[in-house]
Amino acid sequence: MRRREFLAGSALAAASLGARQEKPASPVPTRKGRLKHSACRWCYGKIPLDDLCRAMADLGGHSIELLDEKDWEVPKKHGLVCAVANGPGSIDKGWNRVEHHAELLKKSEEMLPKIANAGIPNTIVFSGNRRGLSDQEGAKNCVEGLKKLAPIAEAHGVTVLLELLNSKVDHGDYQFDRMAWGVGVVKAVGSSRVKILYDIYHAQIMEGDVIRTVKDNLEWIGHFHTGGVPGRAEIDATQELNYRAIANAIADAGYRGFVAQEFVPTRDPLTSLREALEICDV
Repeated sequence: MRRREFLAGSALAAASLGARQEKPASPVPTRKGRLKHSACRWCYGKIPLDDLCRAMADLGGHSIELLDEKDWEVPKKHGLVCAVANGPGSIDKGWNRVEHHAELLKKSEEMLPKIANAGIPNTIVFSGNRRGLSDQEGAKNCVEGLKKLAPIAEAHGVTVLLELLNSKVDHGDYQFDRMAWGVGVVKAVGSSRVKILYDIYHAQIMEGDVIRTVKDNLEWIGHFHTGGVPGRAEIDATQELNYRAIANAIADAGYRGFVAQEFVPTRDPLTSLREALEICDV
């Protein structure tokens, strides 16, 4: 299941049709506060955004993310933020090719002031696919492009998140599929406004060793995504990762930012979201 390739006829779609009638438990849970809780919009595509934001607020969450510009203001109506705005570029067409830089920079110059004005702290970017490009050359090109983007991000106080994705199951040929590669890029860029979006689902598929990787590289990580392995379903005991232990490790390492749920529910979506927040509330 890939982002933005959600099938309307799936079991999730059927479950989501009734989600508007479900009322989360009352009163609003008091979260422990060591982590901020977010959820990715695309995983709940059949639930109207206002309803999803209302449900997230009732669950004691903080954000609905990966929103386009037309939706940036919706979370605010419900006391939430959008932790990450969708950015310029696409998964397969990213910063690893010099010929993309001019277009991506132009779009970034237009978008970053708007993202900042909307009070959104982060936006997302991608390495792009290899298409025969060596990892060394791809890294060099990403550093060159992101060094040009960094001053714009710094000027507007928005953090650019370079996302790690797996090339084994979901995004064949994607270049940033190993943490060491991404850490090398952000170190070379040398900006506090260029960091890694560490997607735990993708990282587990490619190399595992999640807790050690988080502890060793937290200074380069700006955001986290979840997802059950295998299958990107719920993050409960049906899959191989212990998300309670991972969330504790993230918080114990000193991270106080957002952890966003990016799994595709196979049951009632808001019940699954509630359970995920409880698992990660450490």
